[in-house]
Amino acid sequence: MILEGRVLVNGRVVTALGTKVVPARDHVKVDGRLIRPAEQKVYLALYKPRGVVTTLSDPQGRRTVKDFVSRVHERVFPVGRLDYDTEGLLLLTNDGDLAEHYLHPRHGVSKVYKALVEGDFSDELVRRLEEGVFVSERAGAPARRTAPARVRRLRMLRRPKLRTMIEITLREGRNRQIRRMLERVGREVVYLCRIAVGPVTLSGMRIGELRELTRKEVEALKAL
Repeated sequence: MILEGRVLVNGRVVTALGTKVVPARDHVKVDGRLIRPAEQKVYLALYKPRGVVTTLSDPQGRRTVKDFVSRVHERVFPVGRLDYDTEGLLLLTNDGDLAEHYLHPRHGVSKVYKALVEGDFSDELVRRLEEGVFVSERAGAPARRTAPARVRRLRMLRRPKLRTMIEITLREGRNRQIRRMLERVGREVVYLCRIAVGPVTLSGMRIGELRELTRKEVEALKAL
């Protein structure tokens, strides 16, 4: 086909065998039809800062996760969501099948959060959260009991005032769920960070850092 002059690269006929092209940059046509290379699957982890929207665009002009993937050639999208005021681990990919399985409630992918709350945190509050509390996702919506969670007290801080750092593991993902759960038991959230999603963690990452998932992490996610 090349020797017959049927191949165009960026609008010019090429007849030299072995001509090099860059799929992400060059346009290749055969018999007038644009050839699209098979899309490479990309799996990324972002340490999302607070004050960033988990979308690719925002009508209010706020920073979005797109600002952190500008150098990624493939078009990726966030898997799930992370509140504007919450920092932590966010997965991005162009693998729609993996994203769909991750988001489906029946798979119950675990998500681990660290939360700093005002005041102490008694055994009774731990028990209530672990058993589930009734919360609504928005004003006027009916309240539904949250699924059982796992809660650990990590440490208590006494300065500048009494606060407690806790770890909460969920297997569901409602809108602002952690904050609504803690509000339900009378505790205000000072700081919230998602530290793990399934087998993927923030270990060794800095705020705003983007990295590729390892093959082991991708395989573990798919195994879920």
